[in-house]
Amino acid sequence: MHAMQYDITLPADYDMAIIRKRVATRGHLLDDFPGLGLKAYLMREREDGSPVDQYAPFYLWAEPAGMHSFLWGPGFQGIVNDFGRPVVQHWTVLAYDEGPASSATPRGATRQRRPLPDGVPPAEAVTAELTRHARESAAEGVVARALAVDPRHWELLTFTLWADAAPELQPVRDEDVVTAGAVDRFQVLHLSVPGRRHLPHGRSW
Repeated sequence: MHAMQYDITLPADYDMAIIRKRVATRGHLLDDFPGLGLKAYLMREREDGSPVDQYAPFYLWAEPAGMHSFLWGPGFQGIVNDFGRPVVQHWTVLAYDEGPASSATPRGATRQRRPLPDGVPPAEAVTAELTRHARESAAEGVVARALAVDPRHWELLTFTLWADAAPELQPVRDEDVVTAGAVDRFQVLHLSVPGRRHLPHGRSW
């Protein structure tokens, strides 16, 4: 399973109603996209305390073929045509779980990216994060949670969908294993879930 996201940072005077309309009119187009586990159409705004106005869709791909079909097909080309070509970040998923609020339609999402420091055995860091992931997936209000890693940059990603507005979480701080990183909060405008029911739960190996 692969996680993927691109951040489209918009001018401070950009009318974010344009993004809402875009998702309202086009979001359903991926509701049955082959190979897609889920896509969360995310947005954050300065007026809500975000440092930037941003459109930042997040994907969990059940199959690499689906990700390729999207990136090299008309769906992603529409993004390129309207906003330019964004940097596409991607991570290998270490674990995925549904939370106590899994039946709810999510309204908020949180994302934290943290580097693994030099000198820490990767397996040690991942084991600690898997334990944390299992605990935090069971927190009240969690719809679903994914833990992933980019082994090129040695970066850990945690992504959580929440039934209500994204809470103001404190950054994880574990100086012996993983350095702290800011928690980004988003609104969820739409959720496409063609393959969510088939996503394997727990650690990926």
